Amino acid sequence: MRIGVNTRLLQYGKLEGIGRFMHETLSRLVKWMPNDEFIFYFDRPFHESFIDSSNVKAKIVPPPARHPFLYWFWLEWALPYHFKKDKIDGFYSPDGFLSLNTEIPQIAVFHDLAFEHFPEGVSKIGAWYYKRYMPKFAQKAKHLLAVSEFTKQDIIKTYKIAEKKISVTCNGVSEIFKPLNIDNQIIVRQKYTNGKPYILYVGSIHPRKNLGRLLMAFEKLKKENPTHLQLLICGRKAWNFHEIFNFFHDMEFKNEVHFTGSISDNELSEIYGSASVLCYISLFEGFGIPILEAFASHIPVITSNVSSMPEVAGDAALLVNPYDIDEIKNAIFKVMTNNNLSQLMIEKGKERLKNYSWKKATEVIQKSLLYF
Repeated sequence: MRIGVNTRLLQYGKLEGIGRFMHETLSRLVKWMPNDEFIFYFDRPFHESFIDSSNVKAKIVPPPARHPFLYWFWLEWALPYHFKKDKIDGFYSPDGFLSLNTEIPQIAVFHDLAFEHFPEGVSKIGAWYYKRYMPKFAQKAKHLLAVSEFTKQDIIKTYKIAEKKISVTCNGVSEIFKPLNIDNQIIVRQKYTNGKPYILYVGSIHPRKNLGRLLMAFEKLKKENPTHLQLLICGRKAWNFHEIFNFFHDMEFKNEVHFTGSISDNELSEIYGSASVLCYISLFEGFGIPILEAFASHIPVITSNVSSMPEVAGDAALLVNPYDIDEIKNAIFKVMTNNNLSQLMIEKGKERLKNYSWKKATEVIQKSLLYF
């Protein structure tokens, strides 16, 4: 079987949620299916490390799909031309984008429908594109994969897709995320927070990630409880971040909030391993990979009680209302002042992590390709 794959988000050094899902699962999938041929379709020059199996060929199909109009052209005209030329038997798209201009069977992974619930979280033209085309892609697909049961049910309810058409896969965590010894923790804290303990946030910076309320909760915590505790925010500026930074600049304790920007996986793993707690209080997630990364790093987790996050965290995290600043603040204080609770959460996190792996995710994907 010859399978075309949408790999436009495999961008070296810039792997975020979906890109990481692509990399981790595809690197396994192609090795598990040595008798099948895979054609990776990139929209820009790619790094050779992504082509690590003899049954994979890579093609650059312009134009770079970085804007809704270019998404449309790439999917509806550029790719179908190459589908015919390459005589593929099916098209697999880990980012959910499909072509409506082909009769080749297609399978898509849907990571979330955040744009349906928080359209202000993307550009106006982006929201228009997603709202117009993602339902069409869901209907067009031979089969769909959702990264969580929550996302599956959201697709069924929002797009009226039959339950039998959707399988649930998951996310995993890289082996690079693991506990760090005390000596190394001291070095990392000295580098990022002047040697002081810190609350950690990991993810891009935009309104849906709820960083504004995290900053407010941190400010209130510091005012009420004198402590050396810092806040370390790891991630790039994405969109509509100006309001967050306007509040940050007016904070009384802004000197105790630190931004790393984009960092390497090695740096991130050290930052996780040196953190006192992960506070991941997004307003909406289709999964929430940082929860697993924190479990693997043996640090306690505070996360939101909405969307997929309770499903992923189970009883291994403190769940909070992401709109309630006092609840967020109190959860941080509780974890930081109760060592027994913190250790119990870490142990439960280690157990919870056994439910998720990139191997498990890839097994579901491999099974779904039988629909071709």
